[in-house]
Amino acid sequence: MKLFNSLGPNPQTVRMFAAEKGITLACEEVDVMAGAHRLPPYSALNPMMQTPAFETDQGQIIVEVTAICEYLEELHPHPALIGATPGERAETRMWLRRLDLNILDSRSRAGRATLYRDFYIDKIKLLSVPAAQELQALVEDRILWLDGLMAGRTWICGERFTLADIMFYCFMAYAQEPGQSALPAGAANLGAWFDRVKVRPSTTA
Repeated sequence: MKLFNSLGPNPQTVRMFAAEKGITLACEEVDVMAGAHRLPPYSALNPMMQTPAFETDQGQIIVEVTAICEYLEELHPHPALIGATPGERAETRMWLRRLDLNILDSRSRAGRATLYRDFYIDKIKLLSVPAAQELQALVEDRILWLDGLMAGRTWICGERFTLADIMFYCFMAYAQEPGQSALPAGAANLGAWFDRVKVRPSTTA
């Protein structure tokens, strides 16, 4: 198995997931800062030209973080980070979908169009700055919604530490401006959750 690795929260999610399971992944680095993900041979592996990609022992290429992690969970079911029962798996997948649609994708789009606009401007289509700022406000609203639901919970899926926690942590921890929190003011429940996650050894993977 081989992970086509790079900077960014998506590859980190896979690395952290594997570390939680005790899986050692061989990594081949893709220099995204130099644009290697947008050129052959990598662009032939993943036409979306995004990292990571994952090569199985059979030579199959899998892309998209949740698909890669689902594959690893199938091979190494313990500890269960998606779920040990149909109900647990459904709950984790529900939260992954909620996080992606309501927070993570929008946060990434807003960040690319504002904080990192100079880097992305000649590479991909971007929102206008005012539209990105409006989107960021929606993201903050959804984070506060999630914060309210976290009252009394240890992890996003209650007492189960899952891929939902890993993915949310990796995205929220990534590339913040120095000295600034990724969480809006008042998100005390998520602040405590963030502190619980960041002391896990897997966060350094």
